[in-house]
Amino acid sequence: MKFASFRHQGKDSFGLVTGEQVIDLGHAGAGSLKQYLARGGAARAQQDAEQGRALAIAEVQFLPVIPDPEKILCVGINYLSHVKETGRELPKHPMIFARFADSQTGHLQPIIRPHASEKLDFEGELAVVIGRKARHVKAAEALDYVAGYACYNDGSVRDWQKHTIQFIPGKNFPQTGGFGPWLVTPDEAGDLSQLSLVTRLNGTVVQEARTDDLIFPIPALIEYCSTFTELNPGDVIITGTTGGVGAFREPPLWMKPGDVVEVEISGLGKLVNPVAQEA
Repeated sequence: MKFASFRHQGKDSFGLVTGEQVIDLGHAGAGSLKQYLARGGAARAQQDAEQGRALAIAEVQFLPVIPDPEKILCVGINYLSHVKETGRELPKHPMIFARFADSQTGHLQPIIRPHASEKLDFEGELAVVIGRKARHVKAAEALDYVAGYACYNDGSVRDWQKHTIQFIPGKNFPQTGGFGPWLVTPDEAGDLSQLSLVTRLNGTVVQEARTDDLIFPIPALIEYCSTFTELNPGDVIITGTTGGVGAFREPPLWMKPGDVVEVEISGLGKLVNPVAQEA
């Protein structure tokens, strides 16, 4: 199944994506997809969809897959190809930093280049959405706690990211993180170790990798994160980007207003965002 969060005629809702339609599940007693997952909605989605209103995808405005996550935990330096281009040593533990909910934007919505910098970089990534409370979860059972997966563009304002050793300022400018187009449930996502990830800027491939290049795979990340914090339904773990980011190109390649950036992951779909200047 595929779930999307969207706005239709000024009202925010969520639904089940089927072909070129989304079945509105807002009638099912939950105000958001996060709340629906917390109530075990994925298990009854097909039944709920029978009473839902069908909307054409072209009629809705996509929101971030989870517009209101309690936590967005991002993993840095987690592909071998990215470690090589940065010149860093292989990490012994996952490098974790945080994003805030208002730093996100939905599929087909603009990624915003802020006035403060022109060094806006792309980072195609695989996002994991937690489906139930998880604390002290072992890697062997970790995937049982996953609601699904989605594409993410962890847009980074590089000079602000490098002000200090803490990444948070460069990762939290409003509307810099693309999240979408939808959540794909584990039964449809395929082999997590063999997914292909491609990032394109204006149609040109700028990043390409398979998820078997991950240093810390998804189960290990869930085990690590659930040890230091309780993960709740709707929490997001963004698993890291591969080599090819703009900052390590010569000359550097930054996203600019008028560009279109895509993150495509096999089995999960294609996230597309135009780039616009901050108003």
